[in-house]
Amino acid sequence: MGRSRYKILNEAYPYFHTLTVAGWQPVFTRPESVQLLFDSFIWLQENTDFRLHAYVILENHLHFIASGSQHSKRIQQFKSFTARQILDLLEQRKATTFLSYFAYYKRKHKTESHYQFWQEGSHPEEMNNDTMLMQRLAYIHNNPVKRGYVDLPEHWRYSSARAYAGKDALLPIVLLY
Repeated sequence: MGRSRYKILNEAYPYFHTLTVAGWQPVFTRPESVQLLFDSFIWLQENTDFRLHAYVILENHLHFIASGSQHSKRIQQFKSFTARQILDLLEQRKATTFLSYFAYYKRKHKTESHYQFWQEGSHPEEMNNDTMLMQRLAYIHNNPVKRGYVDLPEHWRYSSARAYAGKDALLPIVLLY
């Protein structure tokens, strides 16, 4: 069995993840690239027992809390599928500057692709107590506020803060409280 970069030790708990675009390239500034992330999360929720509890998508990375069985496999599926879809979109749009960056970040030993879209790993953190869970939830939702993009977390379009504030969200989630 191959090694896993996603150290999920106890699937009974939700996990906090950070996924970062290689080189911190700002690809999530257009709605169509964010929609590819949404579509992948929705597919996982509809076709597996993957549960998305919280998320925020910024221009070059995303944070989320999720749970479910085969969690490592689901994260790998998400990263693989979204990378391929976004790279295809960039090729269709002839976004040569982005594509040249992603070609640059690809490791030489990786011969199955021309590009590296996501930074390797996701560094999952087990949320095994309520204090930690609430801290990470606040961190996720306040990320756009700390960056000065919005005044209130629920004003950020690509965040589950909207759902936690009782407003319509763009992506279905399973609330933690």
